[in-house]
Amino acid sequence: MRHVPRAKALEAYRALPLPNTADEHWRFTDLRGFDPDAFTANGQRAVAAPDSMLDVDAAIVTVTESSLEIERMPEGVRVERLESHELLGTLVGSDEKFAAHNAAMWENGLLVHVPRRVVLEKPIYVRITNAGEGGALFWRLLVVAEPEARFTLIEEYASDSSDAAGYSNAVAELFVGQGAKLEYVSIQNLSRETWHFASHHARVERDAELDWVAGGFGSKKGKTRIQNDLAGPGATSRVTGAYFADGEQHLDYDTFQEHIAPSTTSDFAFKGALRDSARAVWRGMIRVEPDAQKTNAYQENRNLLLSESAHADSIPGLEILANDVRCTHGATIGQVDREQLFYLMARGLSRAEAERLIVRGFFADILDRIELEPVREALGAVLEARIPQS
Repeated sequence: MRHVPRAKALEAYRALPLPNTADEHWRFTDLRGFDPDAFTANGQRAVAAPDSMLDVDAAIVTVTESSLEIERMPEGVRVERLESHELLGTLVGSDEKFAAHNAAMWENGLLVHVPRRVVLEKPIYVRITNAGEGGALFWRLLVVAEPEARFTLIEEYASDSSDAAGYSNAVAELFVGQGAKLEYVSIQNLSRETWHFASHHARVERDAELDWVAGGFGSKKGKTRIQNDLAGPGATSRVTGAYFADGEQHLDYDTFQEHIAPSTTSDFAFKGALRDSARAVWRGMIRVEPDAQKTNAYQENRNLLLSESAHADSIPGLEILANDVRCTHGATIGQVDREQLFYLMARGLSRAEAERLIVRGFFADILDRIELEPVREALGAVLEARIPQS
């Protein structure tokens, strides 16, 4: 795949129909009523940056629809506005409606390039703010970790107003070189009236490690695609997902573990809690290519329903073309245990306090997988805060 010129990408975007529920990957996510062309793209408007979810000592990149500001970057690394790059578009092209829209329209993109054997002690923290009313932001991120580099990159999507209607379209391409380790945290906390579509795609080379955390708390509806290519022998990826939806929110995750080389390992674990009439969709696929012997792959999705009207769809899948592999998956969807709830309330807790404890216990093993303490604490706090006080 090669980088497609903007004109070609725009042509592809216009030619591709808006996905509908007749498409297998969109069967549970109905986009009727959504017109991506109805939003003002990359508008020049003042943006008030929302409070950050994380309290972390980091180098900061602040992105709005009209600007990109970089501060406190460590020496010896390239963190700069993305203009063009030989790797741009090689993982995410323009053969899908929203990826094509991004390829045609993005303006504020970021290149993060960490040289060979460089170890960053502090994270790089990228905050992307989508302004309303009626604004669209097309965001592009390209990360290159050269061999044996080690660093953390945190990406947070937010809106400058909690009820602003908007359109967010993001693409991230991550290249993890031989023996490198990248911790990548992507948190989506957009307004409840923002449509969010994202394609995140990583390529992990020989003996490299990718530790990925995905948090989903905001937005109205859309789809987030997450793909890991285990391209070199000994490559490892671990993806940890936590999401919470309430009201009429609809979150859709489409994950793909592509084992290309032998002796590779992938571990995907997603958990979500749903209240009110919220809905979640998770579709996961493990694919093992013929030469990827000795693959070890796991995927799971667990959903906790906190109301009778909440709903989740969980669709795991395996496509195995090699004969010496270990691939497993699991999926569960269940209501809050009424006996557990009664037990806690019988000891003097309110229903909200009891539900908060149950949610904490449900997410405990997911949060334990997160290495960076500020991220672990912030996600735990926001998950519990979604339970009303009374």
